Amino acid sequence: MNKVMEFLLNTIKLKDGDTIVLGNSAGPDSMCLLNILLDIRKNINIKIVCAHVNHNVRRESESEQEFLMNYCKEHDCVFEAMKIEKYGDDNFHNQARKIRYNFFEDLVKKYDANYLMTAHHGDDLIETILMRIVRGSTLKGYSGFDKIIDNGNYKVVRPLVFLTKDYIKEYDEKNGIPYVVDTSNFKGKYTRNRYRLSVLPFLKEEDKNVHEKFIKFNETLNEYDRFINNEIKKSIDKVYKNNQIDVIKYKELDILIKKKIIATILEDIYKEDLMIINDKHVKLIMDLIESRKSNSRICLPHNVDVIKSYDKVYFSKEIKEVIDYNIELIKYASLPNGHKLEVIDSCDSNNNDVCRILSSEVKLPLYVRTRKFGDKMYLKKIEGYKKVKDIFIDCKVPLDERDKWPIVVDSEDKIIWIPGLKKSKYTKLKNENYDIIIKYS
Repeated sequence: MNKVMEFLLNTIKLKDGDTIVLGNSAGPDSMCLLNILLDIRKNINIKIVCAHVNHNVRRESESEQEFLMNYCKEHDCVFEAMKIEKYGDDNFHNQARKIRYNFFEDLVKKYDANYLMTAHHGDDLIETILMRIVRGSTLKGYSGFDKIIDNGNYKVVRPLVFLTKDYIKEYDEKNGIPYVVDTSNFKGKYTRNRYRLSVLPFLKEEDKNVHEKFIKFNETLNEYDRFINNEIKKSIDKVYKNNQIDVIKYKELDILIKKKIIATILEDIYKEDLMIINDKHVKLIMDLIESRKSNSRICLPHNVDVIKSYDKVYFSKEIKEVIDYNIELIKYASLPNGHKLEVIDSCDSNNNDVCRILSSEVKLPLYVRTRKFGDKMYLKKIEGYKKVKDIFIDCKVPLDERDKWPIVVDSEDKIIWIPGLKKSKYTKLKNENYDIIIKYS
C-alpha cells in the first residue's frame, strides 16, 4: 500500500482543489481505491466523484447501485450513475467498456476534473498482457495498459497496479471496507476469466510477486516504444499527412519503420480500445499498401475503413453514407460533393468543366444524378461506348468519391457529360452549333 500512496502523493502529486472522477463498480478493487482517496482527503482537500455504471445484466445490479449510492452519501462523496438499457449485437465487453468510458469522460467535463481513476490492479495487468500476446498486438499493445495516460486537460490514473487482487481483498477485510461480489467474474465463458481462473494461479505458484515482473515488462516495452516513436517522428511526417499515407514514399522505408507507422496510426485511432486490434490488422493494412490493386478497401473493427486509392491510403473513422440524388438541371444545381452546375451565357474554355449541347439533339429537361450499375457513355471521338466505371478508373477518381460523382443525363437517361472528367458524343466544341452551356465548378 505504501507504493500506492507514494504514487498518488509524490508521482501524481494530488493537491488541494483537485477533482477526481472514480470509476466504481462497488467491487473490492474500486471500494479499496475509494477508501484510499477518502484517507487522503483527511489531509488534502480533494473532491471525489463516484461514477457507477449499472450494466443491467444481473439481478443484483440494482441493489449494488443502491449500496454504493448510500455509501457515497454516508462519506460525503458525489455519486453519479447510469444504467445501460440496451446492448447491440457487438462484443458485450467492448460495448460495455466504451459506454463506461464515454460516461466517465462526460463526468470529467461536467465537474472539470483533473483525474479519472480506475481500480485496475497488478493481476489485471498480467491478464491483459497475456491475452494480447496470445491474440497478437502492437508493441504498445503488448505492454498492457499505462499507469498514467495524459489526455491533455485530464489524466487517466491507475494507482492499484502495484497490488494483487488477494492483497486488495485482505486490505478490505482488515479495514472493514464493504464491497459486493460480481459472480460473473467466476464464469469461464469469458476469455479474461479463463486467464484469471486457470493461468494466474499457476504463475503465482511460481512466484507470488509475479505481477512485479509484468510491471517491469510493461515499463521496458514502454521505454522501447518511446525510443522507436522518436525515430518514427523523423519518418512519419514524410509519408503520413492529412490522414493519408503516401504509398510511394512509404515503400522506401525499412520494414520495422513501416510496421511501426501503421501501429502508430492505429494507436491514435483506437486509443483505449487498442486491445481489439492485433498484428493481423497491421499485416492486412501493409498488404493493402503493397498490393498492385489501384483501388481497394479493408474494414477494421468499430467501422474504421482503410482505403487505397492509387498512390494514397487513408483511414476513415466513419461509415460514409452514399447519397443517391437525381436533380433536374434548369439554371443551377448545388451538388452533394461540394461542387455546382450552372447554365451560363458564354465561356471561352473547352475543357471538361464546360459542356456545350444542342437542345434539339437531346431530350429536355436535363438531370444530374449519381451513377447506376452498368452506366455507359457514347464518346465523342470514337464509335461505341465506354463504361462509366472504366472512365473513373482511367481518370483515377478515388474509390470513395465515385458513388457521389455527378453525371448529367437527358430525360431519356442518355449520359451527356461526366463533369470534370469526360464528354459524350452529344457535346459540342466552341466552333460547333450549340444553344446550351453548362459550367462545373
